[in-house]
Amino acid sequence: MLVKFDELPKSSKIWVYQCNRSFTEEEISKLNKDIKTFLEAWSAHGNQLKTSFLIKYRRFIIISVDESQSNASGCSIDSMVHFIQSLEKEFKVDLLDKMNVSYKHGEHIAFKPLLDFKKMVKQRAVNANTIVFNNLVASKQEFEDYWEVPLKDSWHARFL
Repeated sequence: MLVKFDELPKSSKIWVYQCNRSFTEEEISKLNKDIKTFLEAWSAHGNQLKTSFLIKYRRFIIISVDESQSNASGCSIDSMVHFIQSLEKEFKVDLLDKMNVSYKHGEHIAFKPLLDFKKMVKQRAVNANTIVFNNLVASKQEFEDYWEVPLKDSWHARFL
């Protein structure tokens, strides 16, 4: 069952998929339709999941499920990963590689491979106050509180 994101409880499970480029407006329109179709049919052991999603900054797909009603099982999570892989092929993008960093550069969202980002820290091209995206957040509460944070307050701080 698809609901508005703000209707999900703070304890809802979150998955963040970052794209290696910005989606176009046409792609976002298609993504919205495809994700809605997937989530409306998404289930775990025959139980419909209470879900929602966001597309943020034209670059991030955030999927959430309220596990207080029914947990996302291994099989249902696998089906979501297969769905995300199909989006990667359709849009010719990378959504599953966790070895990349997205951060704010003024109003722009920049994307770098992790090794390049580490070099940028050493060269002081980014600093402790640079806003980074912590895509390891696991709940809606963490997403709201710790997804966009200064580098010094994220797991990225180990590069400082």
